[in-house]
Amino acid sequence: MNLFDVIILGVLQGLTEFLPISSSAHLVISQYLLGIQIPGNALEVILHVGTLFSVVAVFRKDIISLLSTLKESETQKYIFYIIIGTLPAVVVGLLFKEKIESAFDSVTLVAVMLLATGVILILTKWVKNRKKELNSGNGLLIGMAQALAIIPGLSRSGLTISMGLFLGIPAEVVARFSFLLAIPAIAGAGLLTTLDLIGTDVTILSIPLVLTGFISSFIVGWVALKWLIGLLKTGKFHWFGVYCVGVGILIWIVK
Repeated sequence: MNLFDVIILGVLQGLTEFLPISSSAHLVISQYLLGIQIPGNALEVILHVGTLFSVVAVFRKDIISLLSTLKESETQKYIFYIIIGTLPAVVVGLLFKEKIESAFDSVTLVAVMLLATGVILILTKWVKNRKKELNSGNGLLIGMAQALAIIPGLSRSGLTISMGLFLGIPAEVVARFSFLLAIPAIAGAGLLTTLDLIGTDVTILSIPLVLTGFISSFIVGWVALKWLIGLLKTGKFHWFGVYCVGVGILIWIVK
């Protein structure tokens, strides 16, 4: 593992964590094709921390606004929606942890799930009625989509935003909710991975590797997130589905 390998993984993590093309799928595929081996799970934690900081940076005003208006009923309802939306991923992550980890070894599964992600994204092209408000019911459904996306190849942002669009929620509203929902999800995944490292023989990463991984995933994650938010406003979200279908078919052929 050298600096170039870490940069590749950091860029992939930052780019695919928020774009609806599945970060887990691309990390599995890149390691398979390039022969890059992550030393234990330590680097995975660093990359997740980088993307966590990027979503906090992009939505810092929203986060500050929520924290500064905690006594207001609308803020309390919104935070409740985030909690409700987070619970399904917590339950699935804890109950099926070992099965989920084993799924990362199957390139075939990743290819199939990428195809599924692509089809779902393409279907959003025909969603027209987007005037519904966010509530606890559709917040839970979006959270269930996030829980399903724990399977490698299914995009977290792709499934959560698509679910919101299918429910008739405006793109800007569902995107904001999806990425604020990502904060506890990414933090929780990083925490679970960190706990797994306790008591194990972990390869110690050098300071340059740690900083490179963090900075690359943070910067690229920030840019990717800002770009996606802007793209949602243009109604071209479904084009990511074409990409996912293409990559899924390609991996299926060459695996």
